[in-house]
Amino acid sequence: MLLTEQEAKALTEKILSMVKADDASASVGSDKLSHLRFAANNVLTSGSRFTRSATVTVWIGGRRGSASTNDLDEASLRTMVEQAEKIARTAPIDREYVPTLPKQTYKPVNGFVESTANLSLADRAKHVGTILTEFERNKVIGAGFHAARAQAGGTATKNGNFDFERSTNASLSVTARMPDGTSSGYFLRSHYDIARLDTRRIAEEAIRKALNGRNARTMDPGVYTVILEPQAVADLVGNFATAFNARNTEEGRGVFSAPGGKTRLGERIFDEKITIYSDPWNPELPGSQSAQGGIPSQKILLVKDGVLQTLTYNRFWAKQRNVDPTPGPVNMIMETSAPTATIDDMIKSTERGILVSRFWYIRSTDPRTASSTGLTRDGVWMVENGKIAYPLRNFRFNQSVTRMLAPGNVVMVGKPERVGSSEGGGAGASLLPALKLKEFNFTSQSEAV
Repeated sequence: MLLTEQEAKALTEKILSMVKADDASASVGSDKLSHLRFAANNVLTSGSRFTRSATVTVWIGGRRGSASTNDLDEASLRTMVEQAEKIARTAPIDREYVPTLPKQTYKPVNGFVESTANLSLADRAKHVGTILTEFERNKVIGAGFHAARAQAGGTATKNGNFDFERSTNASLSVTARMPDGTSSGYFLRSHYDIARLDTRRIAEEAIRKALNGRNARTMDPGVYTVILEPQAVADLVGNFATAFNARNTEEGRGVFSAPGGKTRLGERIFDEKITIYSDPWNPELPGSQSAQGGIPSQKILLVKDGVLQTLTYNRFWAKQRNVDPTPGPVNMIMETSAPTATIDDMIKSTERGILVSRFWYIRSTDPRTASSTGLTRDGVWMVENGKIAYPLRNFRFNQSVTRMLAPGNVVMVGKPERVGSSEGGGAGASLLPALKLKEFNFTSQSEAV
């Protein structure tokens, strides 16, 4: 069973009662994960896992020690605390120590659904069975992963704060591949409410992409107009909220850094169609009620009509700069104040460009320019004269996110959709739109399907 608020509070109080250190923070958590994996049009594995854990961090004379355990009996908790204090006595001074938080007031979010936490195995089997039937009917070879997760836990400090949260998430990824291996399609979506996870749509999109990707042609690399589906946008910018870190920026290590330790706050860095913010209480994308360091979350505007509005300060760096810490971001939403466009609208308006389903194997190349490299995968098409003309073989790209979203480069923006990065497997979703971009840099061809 997941921890209740009362159980979490009792456990953290017990841990803190064992602490002899000057300051401490104690956390307990519970995690329930179930999955069903299928491949080659057959079910492969089905299982579940349940874990409970505890962690304590202590400071003795400014020295920090941490320890954890997955056994919550009293003897194990006491051993954990003793181990953390032993480490603290021999550790170097923690130069970034700030006292743990006193009592805070949190506004709850609504990101927990009981039916997700305790999903019906019969319903899951029925949905997956329908997907397997569609694979056979369309003569494709399919694979996928259906997962449901529920988490509950609490954190308490020696200075009197306590925070308890629960969350759920259900996800499904599906890959469809032609029997001759010449084409493949992929689709992934997740939701905290399993009743709103559209399994049929996910399967149909993956199959459609595989069927429409046959007989792909080779295209020379270069700079092209692109239409990025929401999945492709998520793969590139799903973790972009971390770029708004004030310390990295002020120390000259970030994309928003300016010479002399200055920042680009107030500058129009992005196209005026782009607005980015974090909203913990968005009904489609509930975040956490507590932000970095346990600070109560707030709605934070990061970019407004292309202008950089906010950099985020953790408690340590805020103290160094004599400013208030920034409570966030806890999720990321990208939208536009301009009229939105569908992918069909973007295709119809394109004389010559490339439609990209998703990216894969993405790696950062330079955080100072927010640049990364990676591959297209599972669906690339040439668009000519307002229509999809033919499928293309894959490309490698090198691209800066800020140049991708720069003024004048964003042609059209879609309606935001809940989507997580491919490599994240459905965890950590954002609300992101499809984008039509004037220029995107493909650097070489890829033989991968």
